[in-house]
Amino acid sequence: MSLIGRSVRRTEDRKLLTTGGVYTDDIVLAGCLHLVPVRSTAAHARIEAIRTEAAAAVPGVVAVLTAADVDLPPLLPPASTLRQDMPQPLLAGPVTRYVGEAVAAVVAESRAAAETAAALVEVDLTALPPLVDPEEAAADALLLHPEAGTNTALKLAFARPPGRADIFSGCEIVVRQRMVNQRVAACPLETRGGIARWEDGRLVYQAGGQAPHLWRDALAAALGVEPSAVRVVTPDVGGAFGSKAFPATEDVLVCWAARRLDRPVRWRESRTENLTVGGHGRGQVQEAELGGTRDGRILAYRLSVVQDAGAYPRIGAVLPFWTRTMLTGPYVIPKARFTSSSVVTTTAPVGSYRGAGQPEAVAALERMVDRFAAEIGMDPAEVRRRNLIPRDRFPWTTLTRATYDSGDHHAALERLLTAAGYPALRAEQLRRRERGDTLQLGLGLSVFAELTGADMRPEHAEVTLGVDGRFVATVGTCGHGQGHPTAWAVLAAEALGVEPGQVEVRQGDTDALPEGGGTGGSRSLQTGGLAVHQAALALVEEARMRAGKRLGVDAELVAFDGGRFLTPGQDGAEPGREELSWAELATDGPIRGSAVYRPGGGTCSSGAHLAVVEVDVETGRTRLVRLVAVDDAGVLLNPLLAEGQVHGGLAQGIGQALFEEAGFGPDGTPLHPDLHHYAFVSAAELPFFETLAMQTPAPGNALGVKGIGESGAVGVPPAVQNAVVDALSHLGVTHIDMPATPERVWQALQNATPTP
Repeated sequence: MSLIGRSVRRTEDRKLLTTGGVYTDDIVLAGCLHLVPVRSTAAHARIEAIRTEAAAAVPGVVAVLTAADVDLPPLLPPASTLRQDMPQPLLAGPVTRYVGEAVAAVVAESRAAAETAAALVEVDLTALPPLVDPEEAAADALLLHPEAGTNTALKLAFARPPGRADIFSGCEIVVRQRMVNQRVAACPLETRGGIARWEDGRLVYQAGGQAPHLWRDALAAALGVEPSAVRVVTPDVGGAFGSKAFPATEDVLVCWAARRLDRPVRWRESRTENLTVGGHGRGQVQEAELGGTRDGRILAYRLSVVQDAGAYPRIGAVLPFWTRTMLTGPYVIPKARFTSSSVVTTTAPVGSYRGAGQPEAVAALERMVDRFAAEIGMDPAEVRRRNLIPRDRFPWTTLTRATYDSGDHHAALERLLTAAGYPALRAEQLRRRERGDTLQLGLGLSVFAELTGADMRPEHAEVTLGVDGRFVATVGTCGHGQGHPTAWAVLAAEALGVEPGQVEVRQGDTDALPEGGGTGGSRSLQTGGLAVHQAALALVEEARMRAGKRLGVDAELVAFDGGRFLTPGQDGAEPGREELSWAELATDGPIRGSAVYRPGGGTCSSGAHLAVVEVDVETGRTRLVRLVAVDDAGVLLNPLLAEGQVHGGLAQGIGQALFEEAGFGPDGTPLHPDLHHYAFVSAAELPFFETLAMQTPAPGNALGVKGIGESGAVGVPPAVQNAVVDALSHLGVTHIDMPATPERVWQALQNATPTP
């Protein structure tokens, strides 16, 4: 029986739940020094002086480093489309541009000594005006990087049809809304950190990252060495969600310090550091217009975005590209326009976070569909039904030239409404409204499309049979909780005709494979997984050649069946050496199969989500009482792993919708320095999820698989947001920005004008 589609339990969990994983902090290296950054307490200030004498006198301190000591150029923005005159120094000087920016670093024999000394470093700062509001930054009245002459790092625009004509001419109804898709913190359980050492002029860096080969190349460029002079090794990784996709300035700094001091050096950020500077996502201010007819047809859509890039444009500044790409979502919209400006502010740089630009597009569009439905007095489910891309139109190319390879949005919506008992929920909502209940019921829908594995990076894999008869699959992807060791073992075992337990999966070492695209953007299965499968098939072909020589026949005549290599016409029941097993072939030495999978384009995952909330109209408190999710990720390799990914994404999406926000005061001070202030979602705030899977195969790859890792975080935030607004719409509430905290909901009720 095929292993594809079976719920194989995660093989790595026994270790993680008993003896534990091996994370960066678990690695012990003799003679290793500890680096602790000294961070700015001001969002924008001129550094007048840094006094290090007291710190240098602390026993165990080896060095106190400032910008004057660093002989490396600042880090350029990671994409050539971004302005290159807004670089980020490893240590700030002469100006600091956000709270938490490293202005100095203490290196000591122990972490305790380094922390003690770091507290003694005195930094004299002269305050400069803060620039926290991205819309204010876009006006360029105050320049954060004066040499650039602007605060805008990237502008994007799109218009179909082209030209300046009014796309809303002919629309009977046009709705407008300003929305804030707030910053959120990735908040992985394991914070960032790494250990650097130089051996014979070559860097070995052990760190929890998502893409070792990309880290290798980035570190090499920053340090001014060839990629061959850098080896990145990734141990177990305690979560990432995009925040560990690329090396941070601290990673480069610790590698440079190890070279300068000729000693191994390590660093580990605290939870406060992680929350304030360790990687935020989202951060868009959106102005949207949507127009159509009174019978529910959407005719035109415009979205204008101001993207907060933080003080230095990193990968977050590029994410409006994906917001633009997914502009029209799963709908047939004849006309659309998009503009965006990615601007720098006196806040921590913005990176990627689960979905990376696509959730922002879905949130804006799905919110506007509900606004449109309310304006024309039509049920939001019916509006969606009338505008979804028909199943017989796939593959579908959108106005923004995104290709949806396959899908069935109509079936997903109908299945969702049936499973949820939608008419009964609407009837209950009406009864509560008629009674004037304190707890009002709200229903929120979201139908979404998401491009997964859309990058064109090739993926490498190698599968080897050792002389001990065991298989080793080496991969270029780098899982950090998704279940890759189980999934890749299943894919290899399927091709090899063995049990998954016979395949060991190795990842996270740039010396093991020449290249690797890493893990992110829901790419792993449809690139790395397929590479493993192809490498296993290549191993079968190599073994077939060896079997032919052993059996005395041409390799083309050797049959392979269930892990056995057979001569023509033999089934293994007759006496004599007419078949060979893997173990027997291994006695002649290792056999190796390798593959490079080159994707021809991404796949389109999709789904439909329904949130049911109760909102207390007296206090503004919201409780999510039901969450029903239909997700289509093509053929499911392992339904158990897919379910886990859906659950995780839903939890994070609900967190953004109701609780989480990385905010700043007017002076740029972070308002979320710890988990007392950042409302990290937990199981206590979540209902049991009702999940249903559709499987529309992807036509572009041999397994028919698509990405699943981001669907919950893409689809559920607007569903929950729409539900909160829906609960209060009869009281005159038309919009509430995320997160829908009790205070924000209560204030919306106070400001509302009840409908007649």
